[in-house]
Amino acid sequence: MGGAMARWAREGHAVHVVVATCGYPPVYSLGEEKACRAETLLAHARLGVASARFLDLPAAELDTLMHRELNERILDAVRALAPDELYVPFLGDVHRDHQLVFQSALVAARPNRHGYPRSLHAYETLSETNWNAPFLTPSFTPNHFVDISGALEDKLEAFSLFRTQVMEPPHERSLEALRALATLRGATVGLCAAEAFITIRTVV
Repeated sequence: MGGAMARWAREGHAVHVVVATCGYPPVYSLGEEKACRAETLLAHARLGVASARFLDLPAAELDTLMHRELNERILDAVRALAPDELYVPFLGDVHRDHQLVFQSALVAARPNRHGYPRSLHAYETLSETNWNAPFLTPSFTPNHFVDISGALEDKLEAFSLFRTQVMEPPHERSLEALRALATLRGATVGLCAAEAFITIRTVV
């Protein structure tokens, strides 16, 4: 959702990012994690992100934590930032960490306290959202589109700074695939480029 982030930052909105996980040895080397963190901050700067909060929970191992701990960590972040809108990974992603973050974010966004997020949406992730099991897990059927026609190049430039994640086509995590998805999502609603989301709840 880098295009939406760039557009909103340009329009004067404060965009904040919470990064749930961190890569730890022996699964990830210290060098890999250091490079990833630096690239993340470079990409955020290109998009105009106001702040980044790193929870430093173990990557690909969130299912080893007490779910209460994950709930509390995400709730703390949501309370501290008090966002008007909250965007979270999609429940149907093949990535288990995404599923768990989605569930904890819903707990954090419950409309039973003052200052809860008024809008809650799920975003799609190439190579994660589209590889779920049809009819067995939720499918990503968007009902909310953000026009990023004027921010597509910002999105692609930011992703190009994430060098450890950029792949050559036809890999899904290539610049070409990102452009193609934005073009497809845009064409769906008569735009040059868009990002698609599932709206979970909006209170107006």
